[in-house]
Amino acid sequence: MHTCNAPRLDARLAAAYDFVRPGHAAADIGCDHGKLSAALAGSGRCPLVLACDLRPGPLEKARVTCAPYGDKVQCRLGSGLSVLEPGEVDDIIIAGMGAETIIEILEAAPWVFDARYNLVLVPATKHSILRRWLARRGFALRAETLCQAAGRWYAVMNAQYTGAAREPDGLFCLTGLTNGQPGCSEYYAVQNEKLKKYRLGLPEGERKRGCGKTDCGIGAFVQAVMNHLRTTVNGHGGQRAGPPYKTPRYRDL
Repeated sequence: MHTCNAPRLDARLAAAYDFVRPGHAAADIGCDHGKLSAALAGSGRCPLVLACDLRPGPLEKARVTCAPYGDKVQCRLGSGLSVLEPGEVDDIIIAGMGAETIIEILEAAPWVFDARYNLVLVPATKHSILRRWLARRGFALRAETLCQAAGRWYAVMNAQYTGAAREPDGLFCLTGLTNGQPGCSEYYAVQNEKLKKYRLGLPEGERKRGCGKTDCGIGAFVQAVMNHLRTTVNGHGGQRAGPPYKTPRYRDL
């Protein structure tokens, strides 16, 4: 933080803070206790912060946290981006919820599909699903920061709409732009364990089906990605080597 008066942020919220552009009005969606909103206003990074939450209890806590910063923080009660008018802010932070909820919030506000908006997204779960959705809907992932908070790994994402939709491969969905960052080996190990569980849940035939000329069974695909992540974790000190297989574009991952 740039001022001793601003609340202390954990690694997850500190990473989100760093992706907010100085001098721009911001909305903190799912503000909870309001610490990030207070830090953005108290440090002078943002001239105006809209602290927004669906629940009255947390929003009241945010009011107390942000009270020292006066009209630099406005607290709003409501669902997702419905509390905002298009163009009211330039930077939008959505944190404290799973990937599917973040996607629902963005889909419900078509006006965010605009390059003027800087999105800072902090999915609590299913990072790969959010990366895939962003790519398919024309958002470019500009940067990511891996961090740990309360014993969990988070990938804090910075995205901007470009309109260039694409179908991402499975490896990108799982690892994004985290290659080479501190902790990426541990993060990939966590992803690998999730893939193992996912693969065990597949029907026996699908689990064993191999790749053909035009398609790849999801079981074989998952195994290939698992092998690659294992190689990254065990053999390359967190630096990704070139993939030993052609990564298929698989809609079910």
